[in-house]
Amino acid sequence: MAVELINPDGLPKPEVYRQMSIATGSRLVFLAGQVARDADGNPVGAGDLAAQVEQSYLNIATALAAAGGSFDDVAKLTVYVVDWSPEKMPLLGEGVGRAAAKLGIDPVKPITLLGVAALGEPDLLVEVEATAVLN
Repeated sequence: MAVELINPDGLPKPEVYRQMSIATGSRLVFLAGQVARDADGNPVGAGDLAAQVEQSYLNIATALAAAGGSFDDVAKLTVYVVDWSPEKMPLLGEGVGRAAAKLGIDPVKPITLLGVAALGEPDLLVEVEATAVLN
């Protein structure tokens, strides 16, 4: 595996993400922000943050498969959530959990979570960027 995920000593050890990834692969994949759209570009999960998170993660897996990788190769995620508040954390976790179950993956990665006023289209509640390292 090209990506090792760790929580180094001296930093907090969260359960829902890792503080750092160490990549040893030779191919970097920088994936554009993925949103709640199906393969035909149709909206998924109107008004449902969990459903939109799930679709965004599924889209990341689809894109990485096209590059010969998988979600296991993700070194870092950045998640943008419209009008973020801590009360939305359970919905975020629900969407990640559903995607992880469908993909059979451990979704715990280094992650940056950012609250934003809006995204590129008014129906979008979340956008997820990924950086991956492939052997």
